[in-house]
Amino acid sequence: QVQLVESGGGLVQYGGSLRLSCAASGRTFSSYATGWFRQAPGKEREFVASINLSGGRTFYADSVKGRFTISRDNAKNTVYLQMNSLKPEDTAVYYCVMGTTHLGSSISARGSSGVGSWGQGTQVTVSS
Repeated sequence: QVQLVESGGGLVQYGGSLRLSCAASGRTFSSYATGWFRQAPGKEREFVASINLSGGRTFYADSVKGRFTISRDNAKNTVYLQMNSLKPEDTAVYYCVMGTTHLGSSISARGSSGVGSWGQGTQVTVSS
């Protein structure tokens, strides 16, 4: 049983930065890959980033590569998403996820099929 709670969302201007945090409850956090998805109104939920259980390997969607950075702190049961150079098209609800294996690639390659648990989501709005 795992619960994921996101925080750090909000309103930011074009070109600004924001850091999302996801606090996980449960004793198995360090056993699984984790990641982030996002969904804008009227659009499909899309993969953003993932990270393996050790934090040593990361994966990113092409749309955010070079601007976003995913990291995790297993001692704190927390995964982060640092978002820089934000654009209006980044506006969406961002969801923290936990995978079903230790492989970050299982999330990036399989999308929602590779997700075992979802957070409630946090709104990120980027103004022009």
